[in-house]
Amino acid sequence: MSMKVKEVAELVGISVRTLHHYDDIGLLTPEQTTESGYRLYSDENLETLQQILFFRELGFPLNQIREIIHSPGFNRNEALEMHRSLLLEKRRRLDQMIATIDKTMKHAKGEIQMTNKEKFEGFDFSSNPYEQEARERWGNDAVDRSKAKLGSMSKEEQGQLGTEMNEIYQRLAALRHVSPESEEAQAAIHEWYVFLNRMGSYSLEAFAGLGRMYVDDERFTKNIDKFGEGLAQFMCDTMAVYAEKNKS
Repeated sequence: MSMKVKEVAELVGISVRTLHHYDDIGLLTPEQTTESGYRLYSDENLETLQQILFFRELGFPLNQIREIIHSPGFNRNEALEMHRSLLLEKRRRLDQMIATIDKTMKHAKGEIQMTNKEKFEGFDFSSNPYEQEARERWGNDAVDRSKAKLGSMSKEEQGQLGTEMNEIYQRLAALRHVSPESEEAQAAIHEWYVFLNRMGSYSLEAFAGLGRMYVDDERFTKNIDKFGEGLAQFMCDTMAVYAEKNKS
């Protein structure tokens, strides 16, 4: 039984725009497009979409997913086994981080004592699920410099870095209803630009491009908007203004 694009979007919980984008880039082509332009999806299309979303959950970029699922050697059952294995590992890490949070709350109340090592159990900055995507957008050199910088830090320094990042997000979230061109918005986004360049080397163009990714990629939007609904769009707009204003 064929389903229209809106029906698929409602079933899966993704946007119609995302499905259109998947079609445009050759990732998920509907079984049929009517003379009126309606996209119709088959059961086989839905199975492919499930595979795509499993890969997305694990941080694979779209172009890599397209190469994998359209490869002559692609095996759906093997892929499902891989998904299961990787998701179990992800769950293990999340369980460990939740345990660290629980211990930290008890430590804050004076119920237990935590060692510095225990405070950072579960954190793992050795790999970045967006690394390949970043390499494709901005080149290997910037990413390698960022990884080298991060790799040279201790666990405590990495934890402090995460705290600083969250604080910047919180300050930006508090300003997300003001104009992106306002003085306070531009001052706050300048902090973000400086923060990112402590880890790598982002040109103004790359900075604006990163902002666009915050709204183009639903993974980024979802994570950023945890600090406040609409924050990803606000950061995108504010970063674009910052890049334009600071061009030499």
